[in-house]
Amino acid sequence: MSNQLSSANRQNMQRLIMLRGVVMLCLILVMFGLSVANIPLNLFPLSLSIVLLGLFSMVAWWRLYGTNQPSQLEILLQLVADIGVFALIFYFSGGYSNPFIWMFLLPITVAAVALRATYTWLVAALSIASYTLLIFFHKPLSHLHMHMNNETRLDIHLVGMWLGFVISAIIVAVIIARIGQNLRDYDQKMAQVREKALESERMLALGTLAASAAHELGTPLATMAVINKELSQELAQQPEALAQLNIMRTQITRCKEILSSITENAGKTRADAGQGQLLRAFLNSAIQRWRDTRPATELVVNMAENAYNPAIFSDVTLTQALLNLLDNAADESPERIIFDAHWDEKKLSLQIRDFGKGLSQEVKQQLGKPFFSSKLADEKQGLGLGVFLTQSILARYDGTLNLTNHADGGVITTVLLPLHQLKVT
Repeated sequence: MSNQLSSANRQNMQRLIMLRGVVMLCLILVMFGLSVANIPLNLFPLSLSIVLLGLFSMVAWWRLYGTNQPSQLEILLQLVADIGVFALIFYFSGGYSNPFIWMFLLPITVAAVALRATYTWLVAALSIASYTLLIFFHKPLSHLHMHMNNETRLDIHLVGMWLGFVISAIIVAVIIARIGQNLRDYDQKMAQVREKALESERMLALGTLAASAAHELGTPLATMAVINKELSQELAQQPEALAQLNIMRTQITRCKEILSSITENAGKTRADAGQGQLLRAFLNSAIQRWRDTRPATELVVNMAENAYNPAIFSDVTLTQALLNLLDNAADESPERIIFDAHWDEKKLSLQIRDFGKGLSQEVKQQLGKPFFSSKLADEKQGLGLGVFLTQSILARYDGTLNLTNHADGGVITTVLLPLHQLKVT
């Protein structure tokens, strides 16, 4: 959160420097216009003000490049300096009667969108005090006119008001709008941070639940394994029954492996979560592991034949994410699913096609939320965690998951993973 605030302060300081540059340009144009029109005015204070604004901008840039964490106090001091320069300008150019006196609103506007309330009120108070003092203390200007031709005369005060409106419109549209956009971006980043924190809390709760389940399920699984072994001995002469028991034994073994992986891999970093393995071998291993547990479903595999085959970390969680997606596809299409894998030097693309009923609009909106399941049939009732956990795992590698309906029926599940996040370096 502190880093996000520092980034916002840094960008606001940059916006302030840009705004100051616009003011300096306007002052130069005013000086040039007065010289061309032969209007008598003390140009020294204007020149000095431009120099001071330039020096303050240089100090601001030096502070930006000297530290990565500009504070709101620094922005406040810069705004106070601007108020002082404006007071100097208007003291020598008519005080409160100067048509550009509205420029005192600029520091207040910047403070309102960039600083805390206390600093904003301080800037407003200083601006009001300066404006008030200029009513009583200033060098007056004579009533001057600009001659456009033999018949037309323009009051210099009215011309200044018009020019001030044009400049203020440009400043509000360009500079202030950018500051507002910067704050909206900051709010969006904060919302993303809060969402990630919420997901972390959910994952922590699921981890605690998994550890508890692993502890409690160990005993019943061991009992089931013993009974399965005894039944296999008793039914050795019945091939059909023995085949069913073999499937059950395979499922029990898989449950034991899953529970063991919870304790063996918990808390490990990616570096020791698995050894380096060639990408093609990693995919073939995950596919074979899934086929061993779902022999009744035909899995058609189409894998890239290119020579590029980088070594990646064989993270057990990434394997589990792939198995989750294959299980979801097989639950919807138990007869056959298609698995496509393609990659180049930049990314790995995986597609899983099932031939089920597809995704309804309601399911699309809720998919990926924890404890939401689209498997409504009693025999297929899920926990609603598969897609959520898969998304969380892929997010660790900057990967994306997308589920869309196929034109001919069923769902296409697409996984995109940048290979630079997976490769062994």
